[in-house]
Amino acid sequence: MERLRKIGVDTLKLMLVTGIVVFNYSTSSMAEEQYEFTFDQVVVTSSKVPQTEKDVTQKMDIIDYDEINRTALYNKNISEIMYYTPGFAVNVLSRNDANWGSYGGVGPKYSTFLLDGLPIDSFADSMSLDPWAFERVEVQRGPASIMYSNYLTQDFAGNETPLAGVSNFIMREKVDEFRTRLLAGYGSWNTFDASLYNQGYFGNFNYFIGGSYQRSDYTNYGTKDSWLNMLDSPQYQKTKLYFKGTYFLGREDQKISLFAHHTQHTGDAGRPNRDYDHQYDTVNAIYSNQFNEWLNVQLKAGYRYYNRTWGEDNFPTNLALRERDGVKQNIVPADLTFSIIPFKNSLLTVGTDYQYATYETTATTAGITSKGNDTTAYTTGIYVQEKYVLDKWIFRAGGRFNYTKTSYDLLGGTTPEVPDKSWNKFLWSAGVRYNLIPQLAFYSNGGSSFLVPSAKSVGGTLNTTDFGVPGKNGQLPNPNLKPESGLSCDLGTDILPIPKMAIGIRGFYTVIDDAIVDNRVSLTPSQTQSVNAGTATSYGVEAEIKHSLNKYIQWFANYTYTHTNIRNSVSPDENGANIPFVPNQVANFGLNLNLPYGFLVSPYLHWVGTYYDSTSKTGRIKFGDYETLNIKLQKVFEIGKSQLKCNLDLNNVTNNKYEMPWQFQNPGFSAFGSIEYNF
Repeated sequence: MERLRKIGVDTLKLMLVTGIVVFNYSTSSMAEEQYEFTFDQVVVTSSKVPQTEKDVTQKMDIIDYDEINRTALYNKNISEIMYYTPGFAVNVLSRNDANWGSYGGVGPKYSTFLLDGLPIDSFADSMSLDPWAFERVEVQRGPASIMYSNYLTQDFAGNETPLAGVSNFIMREKVDEFRTRLLAGYGSWNTFDASLYNQGYFGNFNYFIGGSYQRSDYTNYGTKDSWLNMLDSPQYQKTKLYFKGTYFLGREDQKISLFAHHTQHTGDAGRPNRDYDHQYDTVNAIYSNQFNEWLNVQLKAGYRYYNRTWGEDNFPTNLALRERDGVKQNIVPADLTFSIIPFKNSLLTVGTDYQYATYETTATTAGITSKGNDTTAYTTGIYVQEKYVLDKWIFRAGGRFNYTKTSYDLLGGTTPEVPDKSWNKFLWSAGVRYNLIPQLAFYSNGGSSFLVPSAKSVGGTLNTTDFGVPGKNGQLPNPNLKPESGLSCDLGTDILPIPKMAIGIRGFYTVIDDAIVDNRVSLTPSQTQSVNAGTATSYGVEAEIKHSLNKYIQWFANYTYTHTNIRNSVSPDENGANIPFVPNQVANFGLNLNLPYGFLVSPYLHWVGTYYDSTSKTGRIKFGDYETLNIKLQKVFEIGKSQLKCNLDLNNVTNNKYEMPWQFQNPGFSAFGSIEYNF
């Protein structure tokens, strides 16, 4: 480990020296075309209508099309687009598993993902959606529970809430030219990838269509003696197809659009009868109309379908098939928003949203299928928010009333005594921003959240009697879970000291009562259980700098410090523990070098401090204190109006095979080369 750390440090020194050399060359030999940072970039996430950054109170990060394509998605997971964003700790377990990272100092379910403003699952959809469909990503740091509802995913870590922020994946609507993008590539572990994208327009109708296919022999991503017990290479195939069409109703601010995405993910987990077949379908339909200067109406509705099945064997006794398990979910989100300008410098947002979800788990043994959990849930909310601009001040305040009901037909294979539960809650949010001068601004925000237990948290995927039974990997039930309430606030400043540089500092504080966390209760077999962990508190600071020296050199660096603590007077073993999956420190450093003759070099360094997998001080495992270095190399050939790009992604250059929760590990260095043609 110390040797690998030295390699990482030496590589960082090499990156810095290279940057200095190229900087001296470019500034002395080439005409400068500088990118100037301003607060005038347009964002839509915080207010649902286009606003400039200086007119919103929340801290916003914009990851544009070019930056998305400069980031090597190591595990082909869209959460990795935010890998180097302050406050994020992306922790994707493998190419076949979800991200168990943290956001804003709290666990993986406290920052929701949006697709054009409608909620998606930050676990399943991050494995499913194709990044070529996105034009940009807007990340709002800080509470967003007024404008956006919880997501009733019911699975993985449970339902999700935008207490710590939201990440909005925004797709292209207006197409200016016909373009086609083709890619074919090959890399480590016999990985083959082919992608296609085409866009165009016919009159008022604009569209894009795409797809990708990837297959790989992959490699063992379990630690030594892991419960994964892979006997050979865990092969997989992923097929993705997507389409979006937008029809403009006479003007660009009056439109209707439809997006559909399908993913088929098949493979095995390294043993003959541990195969899987996962299907994900995502649909968004949006109507938006700027009726006049003071009224904008948006109606959004979607459909999300998740159907995952996998085999379980009798290992270590034998490799015969024991059963086939499955999880099936249907989720329908909808949102109606009215954005009103009642008078000058005012923006009033009034809306309502609705969500319906079904969740079903099954086990098939000897041809007989039995249900474990069978639940339905729905939530509806009414929200209002007012934003007012007074000279250099921006004031924002809003409230939401939420009603959620869950009906339990089956939990753990039996009919529960309580057939349904319902909750209602009033939530609030407020914020202020002061633009002292064009180069200096201060902001502060606060808000609350309310999250009900998910079906998986309550019913588990195992029976209570399965605790400690060999081969019974999964989650134990906990029917006594209580809902949790959260409060989050932040305070920060944005500084533009010179035209080519942006500096940001943000402090945050979050407290969650009756926090629902997933505890690891057994290593072999691998078993977890959701518990109420008392009061969870998190506070910390984010510091970042971005500097565009000229059109040839840009660099960034950021650092996040987080302190977490759990107060639980009932359980001395948990009292004083840390929130699971939240590192105490995360740091990032990156260079984008646009060299002569069409060469692009982007080395990115990521360092993670320590974190834990459980609130049990005696049973938890410590992870972290590792670094990864990823380098993207590209050569661009201009061929008339076309482009040919030769790409090479070098991931985890120092071959750091660090451990992750549940006996997963990073498999180490990998390389992926591709040829991309744009015409």
